[in-house]
Amino acid sequence: MMTKRLAGFLLFTDIVFLVYWTAMLLDLAGLVSLPPSVMYKDYDDPRVIAWNWSFFPIDVLFSVTGIAAVHFSRRGNLMWRPLAILSLCLTFVAGFMAVAYWSLLAEFDPAWFLPNLGLAVWPWFFIGGLVTAEARDHRPPLRDDRFIPDDPLL
Repeated sequence: MMTKRLAGFLLFTDIVFLVYWTAMLLDLAGLVSLPPSVMYKDYDDPRVIAWNWSFFPIDVLFSVTGIAAVHFSRRGNLMWRPLAILSLCLTFVAGFMAVAYWSLLAEFDPAWFLPNLGLAVWPWFFIGGLVTAEARDHRPPLRDDRFIPDDPLL
């Protein structure tokens, strides 16, 4: 069963990102106008716009898998753990890529840098335990303390 702490981190992060991308889509469609004070540096540069949108697929994927993991856990479905691992890994990658980008530019605006640093760090508080539990639950059969593969080609 997923801990309340992990479920809270996943849902908070995933909902915030879905709201962020909804706002970006509404801005792109001209239905809202986001003030420059809440935007990242060079937000009107076409290359930076492309860089930002390059995160859309990974952000939506980690959000959907994270929400699905919480849903499956609440239903007692063991698929929650692989989905949570996937979501956490994608969350780390998205945060780490953004931190790397802003670091290469030597841009350390706390409003953008610190949240992305958080995305690169918090998943690791859960990944190790989830991977260990998954491996423990699915370890190969042992005979005489040796792994005996089911596949004769191995």
